[in-house]
Amino acid sequence: MMRWFNALLPKEERFFDMFAAHSKTLVAGAEALRALLDGGEAVERNFQLVMERENDADVITRDILIAVRRTFITPFDRGAIKELITSMDNSIDQMQKTAKAVMIFELREFTPQMREMGDVIKRCAGLVEEAIPRLKSISNEAHRLGEITEEISRLEGQADELHDQGLHELFRRYRNADPMGYITGNEVYDHLEKVVDRFDDVANVIHATVIEHV
Repeated sequence: MMRWFNALLPKEERFFDMFAAHSKTLVAGAEALRALLDGGEAVERNFQLVMERENDADVITRDILIAVRRTFITPFDRGAIKELITSMDNSIDQMQKTAKAVMIFELREFTPQMREMGDVIKRCAGLVEEAIPRLKSISNEAHRLGEITEEISRLEGQADELHDQGLHELFRRYRNADPMGYITGNEVYDHLEKVVDRFDDVANVIHATVIEHV
């Protein structure tokens, strides 16, 4: 009877599989968002891809939160698991908000700084994808996980600089001619910056988890 009951419980490895699957939605969402920022006809096609990947991520997040409640032994603290998947899901939720803002304001052209921020987002997503399987051997991988979280924090600072530089150029371009051009551009910059901020949140959760377990 106990053997049958245990067979119903989610295996510890399943958490890592689900986290890995979620990280792939982050990468795919980030790639679509970056492609959207190329503008023109790429916008609508990649908007739809961001929406689809966000939906995929929501399903995985729900499954992980259910598994946390049903599993007696988890790979690390339940609170850390919830914080990690929530921070990851917030990242792709913010990508969705960014893409929605682009569609609402009917934007089809984007600045070089916006595209560079898209590159930063792709890099952050790739780093998270690399970090997730390393959590399975957290003691042995502590050094590399530390490097990954530091790199994401550095990229967050780079995104802040791009944000400020881009806003300054928008102001100079539109201050005497087209206030709405500045307002809509500012909105996109704000959303892009928040995407990178959410990835920095992921890095902070990973860093705290490493400290707790090493």
